Amino acid sequence: MKVQGIRVLDLSLFLPGPYLTTVLADHGAEVIKLEPPSGEPVRSIGQRAGGHSVWFRNIGRGKKSIVLDLKKPEELAAFRDIARTCDVMVEAFRPGVADRLGIGATAMTALNPRLVYCSISAFGQDGPESRRPAHDLAVEALAGTLSVNLGQDGKPTNPGIPVADVTASLLALSGILMALLRRETTGRGDVIDMAMFDATLSWLPNATGAVFGEDRAPVVKHERQWGGGAFYGIYPTRDGKWVVLGGSEHKFVETLLHALDRPDLIPGASGPPGPGHEPAQTFLREIFGTRTRDEWEAWFAGRDVCFAPVLDLKEAFAGPQVAARQMLVRDEEGNLHIGLPIKFRDEPGQLNPRLPALGEHTAEVVAEARRRLSQ
Repeated sequence: MKVQGIRVLDLSLFLPGPYLTTVLADHGAEVIKLEPPSGEPVRSIGQRAGGHSVWFRNIGRGKKSIVLDLKKPEELAAFRDIARTCDVMVEAFRPGVADRLGIGATAMTALNPRLVYCSISAFGQDGPESRRPAHDLAVEALAGTLSVNLGQDGKPTNPGIPVADVTASLLALSGILMALLRRETTGRGDVIDMAMFDATLSWLPNATGAVFGEDRAPVVKHERQWGGGAFYGIYPTRDGKWVVLGGSEHKFVETLLHALDRPDLIPGASGPPGPGHEPAQTFLREIFGTRTRDEWEAWFAGRDVCFAPVLDLKEAFAGPQVAARQMLVRDEEGNLHIGLPIKFRDEPGQLNPRLPALGEHTAEVVAEARRRLSQ
């Protein structure tokens, strides 16, 4: 597997760091998860299956669990010994906490110059907001993305995906892999300061036109990606469900409006998003309301139009594409797991469904680190 032989020390909790290290574990890395004596909080959050929380099953699989009290000198010494044998360290404390514990980037990279040290925090290690407590929703609020995530009432609503968490996680993963690649040339690791805030802002290249080009906040209902385009929007159906048109290229507009006997709406629906699309939107709302979601799916079959039914999560995971791509995996005990999204032709990843007991590997990992250091 691609990162077999890479040893990762993971001090993070909840989602951004643990998701990142799960991807590494799925592709062969040895991931050592340092948990507080009370355990990773998500061990006890949310619905359970097979004796564990589903959340923990998705971010704890295939890892080793150790418990050390870093405020105790002898246990801090054991931690430092482990860090000396690792290639990557991931932490997600508030800025300053790791330094106070004696495990900050400067101390750890002095101890192990080959270490790739990654800090994930809400706002980064510096700046006026760096010490501000925040999880995903607050970061999205300050990054402006919540202001464009509007419900049917036109008011901001909780996003369906934790955007700040996952963008930071994926960019941190990219940074770690780049640093490991560069280490092959230099022999030295690096320090990564990954802010969820920065990551969220960076994923807006298609949404900053009004701000950068016209020095104004976007009018959400007039922007193509947020419903200002008739062919990039969400429409209710007769049975109280929903469908989407997800592509506004001219060929799709022509194909559908000709099929619905409304070619007169093509010019407006092919123009810039905003008020010019309102006649087509009004018509599409009316016509989609005449059939059920599934009837529309059957009607669109074979037509060259970007169309999709809005599925709930249960329906989505039960779909044939999920099965074909192995994105839902059932282990030998019958528990379900989200599959591996990175698919290599050679050296494919391998999902290890085993979950560690809290602190199960402490003695083993400490002994192994000291054995390596004595060689």
